[in-house]
Amino acid sequence: MNSYTHALTAEQATKLRAVLEELGFEFAPKQYTLFFAQKNKLSVAVYEKGPKVLVQGKGVEEFIQFELEPKVLGEAKLGYEEVHSPEMFEPHFGVDESGKGDFFGPLVIAGVYADRGIARKLMDEGVQDSKRISSDARIRAIADAIRKSSMGLSDVVLIGPAKYNELYENFGNLNKLLAWGHARVIENLLAKKPDCPRSLSDQFADARLIEQSLFRHGQKIQIQQRPRAESDIAVAAASILAREGFINWLDRESKKLGVRLDRGASPAVKATAQKLVESKGPEILRQLAKVHFRTAHAAAPEHFSEPPPRQEWRR
Repeated sequence: MNSYTHALTAEQATKLRAVLEELGFEFAPKQYTLFFAQKNKLSVAVYEKGPKVLVQGKGVEEFIQFELEPKVLGEAKLGYEEVHSPEMFEPHFGVDESGKGDFFGPLVIAGVYADRGIARKLMDEGVQDSKRISSDARIRAIADAIRKSSMGLSDVVLIGPAKYNELYENFGNLNKLLAWGHARVIENLLAKKPDCPRSLSDQFADARLIEQSLFRHGQKIQIQQRPRAESDIAVAAASILAREGFINWLDRESKKLGVRLDRGASPAVKATAQKLVESKGPEILRQLAKVHFRTAHAAAPEHFSEPPPRQEWRR
């Protein structure tokens, strides 16, 4: 393990600084951090946002086990994952997606199989929820490691914007489209690992939507959903593969167009959409974006209707 991230309270951040001072770490200013310290080849950064700590370099595990956990966090987790989360080491698929909240780009759904051996390999590679990794280069490096560690027992389904818009019109509901995509990934994984007993994903809708889509194709597996499923190593690995597929598509299409396609649905994204409509016509958005977003209506109000008010899903 060469990097580790963990959320902190303000009190824990203060306590960590005192521990680092006592250990003889040297402090230096660094943008966006409360403090940054180094000793030998180990660095500790506590970022303002969160706050959260990032430990990197040589001796990460020793620092976490002997300094951070007992003196700051007050709990022993590293090395005790099988005690705290035994189900994470039992055979299962982890499934996650990327791009559902981004106007430009595809919806990418990925899945990874894990058992005790694979889970340990993924942890050694520093796999964690992709939302905690800000570097695209790091996403790509870990994605390569995941493909090797999972021994080919992974799958990625990329639904490009043109196909996405077609499916969304057919389903009329994002949750149904997501369920369809999750079911396709699970089917593909079952073809590689037919004896896998269950699949785990974040809770986005009624699990019966996935089950119904699977059962129509004769596939049966226990479907589990829970909040913050990315804490599971297989789901975290899937989130990284999905993110890699999404950012690679955006980079590739941006180069083709000569226009930067940003993530999310910010004012900058809206401005880019308007420029594309002006230069290439409104239909270009069907090839590059999810046109049920309000951004499409804002960019071409006469071509794309305003979506109805959002209704939150209830269990």
